[in-house]
Amino acid sequence: MQWIAREIIPHEPDLRRWLATRLPPSDVDDVVQESYAILAGMQAVDHIAAPRNYLFTVAKSVMLKSLRKGRVVEMDRFAEAESLQVPCDRPGPEVVVADRQELKRLGAMIEQLPLKCRQAFVLRKLHGLSQRQVAAEMGISENTVEKHMAKAIILLSGAIGRGGNRRLATSLGDDRIADPAWGEVVGGSSSERH
Repeated sequence: MQWIAREIIPHEPDLRRWLATRLPPSDVDDVVQESYAILAGMQAVDHIAAPRNYLFTVAKSVMLKSLRKGRVVEMDRFAEAESLQVPCDRPGPEVVVADRQELKRLGAMIEQLPLKCRQAFVLRKLHGLSQRQVAAEMGISENTVEKHMAKAIILLSGAIGRGGNRRLATSLGDDRIADPAWGEVVGGSSSERH
């Protein structure tokens, strides 16, 4: 079944690692194979919104079924297996907080772009307008939009590479200074500019 090959098999290594911390190695293979058999026997899979989670849930069910059928079932092991949490695709709270902080930091960097660069960048990347639409909106040529976009990307890339910090003027050489906005090089010969 193509669905299993595309949506399930890529998660097998994660499933095996998850099971290996809970079962003897010989049981891991049995649980994985039984899980595949259950999934392959399904009439339809269009109701499965999160295939990875579904695979782990099926495997947990197979594991619990196996423990129930065992001749000697250690109650601690059964209780532990029954309370297992299926790994979730959604990020944890710490990842959500870190991502929000990163978005806030990126938003602050975008706000510090020169006005025309910022306008072109926001219209193109955040509002999804085409280069032609941005040019019409800003009353400039498409070539100028392209130049503003290139400058915005260079400035943002440089700022991200420096952790959002400006380049120090002292590191630029004697005849060059850093522009207060983004540490852009001003002065010196054009071949020396970064």
